[in-house]
Order: sequence, then C-alpha cells, then structure tokens
Amino acid sequence: MKAAVAYLPSKRAKSYSQKRQELIVKYTPLIKYIANRIAIRLPSHIDIEDIVNTGVLGLMDAIEKFDPKRGVKFETYAEFRIKGAILDELRAMDWVPRSVRKIATWLETTGAELEKKLGRPAHDEELAAAMDIEVDKLHHFLSRAGGISLLSLEMVVNKNDGKRPLMDFLSDKDDKNPVESLKLEEMRDIVADCIEQLPEKEKLVISLYYYDELTMKEIGSVLKLTESRVSQIHTKAVLRLRGKLKRILEEN
Repeated sequence: MKAAVAYLPSKRAKSYSQKRQELIVKYTPLIKYIANRIAIRLPSHIDIEDIVNTGVLGLMDAIEKFDPKRGVKFETYAEFRIKGAILDELRAMDWVPRSVRKIATWLETTGAELEKKLGRPAHDEELAAAMDIEVDKLHHFLSRAGGISLLSLEMVVNKNDGKRPLMDFLSDKDDKNPVESLKLEEMRDIVADCIEQLPEKEKLVISLYYYDELTMKEIGSVLKLTESRVSQIHTKAVLRLRGKLKRILEEN
C-alpha cells in the first residue's frame, strides 16, 4: 500500500483522480469499521452515513498529506486521519447535552479529589458516598456520560502544544526533531504510568478496547459482564485518566 501512495501521480496528471478513487474504494471498509465502532457510543439520532462521509474526507486528507519518507505505514496514518476527522466533526456538532457534561465533570472532579485523599482509586461505593448518591445512581450517571468519554480519551489538552491524540503518545516514534521526540517520550511515559495506576478491571477494559480493538459487547463476553456494565467501567476509567492527566499537565 505504501508504494501505491508513494507513487500517486501529480495532481495535474490525468490519472490522479482515478488513482485517488481506487484508494478510497480500497479503504472504504476501514472507514466503515471505524465509523461503526464510534457510532455504537453515539445517540441514535446521529446518522451513521454522515459519520462515514466524514471519514471519507479524512481518508482523502490522508491521501493528500501522506509522506512515505516518514517511515509510517499508510494504513496507520489513514486510520489516524479518518478517526480524527470523525471526532472533530462530532465535537463541532456539540451533540452532548450540557447536563451530561456537568455530570461528567462532577464525576471526574469528585473522583480525582477522592483519589488524592485516599491515595488510591476510589471504589464505586466510596465515589457514590462522596457524591451523596446511591451506587445505582452512580452507575446511571456513568452510563449517561458514556458518550462524552468517547471524545475525552481521544485528546489530551496541553495549553502549550494544543490537542494531541492520547493513544498517539503510546505509538511508535517517527522522525520528528529531537526536542519533539523527547516531549512525546515524556508524554508516553506519563500516559503509560496513568494507565498502569488504574484498577485492574479498568486497565483491562482500556487495553481490550483501545489496543485489541474489541467492542464493548466482545469485552463483556471476555469479562462475563453486561455490555452496559463494560461501558460504565470504560467511562469511569476515561474520566479517571482525564483527571490524572489534567492534574499532571497543570503541575508541569
């Protein structure tokens, strides 16, 4: 695949449009896979076809900007651009209700404060008690905040460097300049350490979802949990990670 993109004709060549279309057709299954994986976590009123179309734009952007000299596989780069385009569009749509954002912030803030106080991750019962709600209500809140967690883990906000994909910090190094490589290496260490500090079940869900790319339903089968419970654990892990990373970035 790298060769096909590396030798993409000049935009002025007659064969350019044809070659680009061939690449779009070839990678349409990848777009649909990514779109469907994201759509599982979205409200039913969001049209999957709109997500797929946005993914196509992301793929076209990848084709235009791909540089084989950087030593990155095209599939890896294309997946990054497709997913980024879809998530950017979802953010622009602002489909998450304000009430859900408030719930997510409440969960994140309370969890971070409690973890700092206890010196370890809080259990559901402890978090519910700190929020003065029942455990069932906590689980309900986690389910409602599931959509926002989809966007939260994708980006780490650094006031100096802007937004970067969180999982990108754990990917292979490329040929960036030494200063940039050092900064990325430091962030990789921070993110990896934060994930390592998660409770075992949360760490496992993050690993299965983001690294092994299992669906929530598939993870439920592995862990013998319902899909909704896996989603709650994922949301809790994401909010916990976001709180940890925010605190670390603010301190640094």
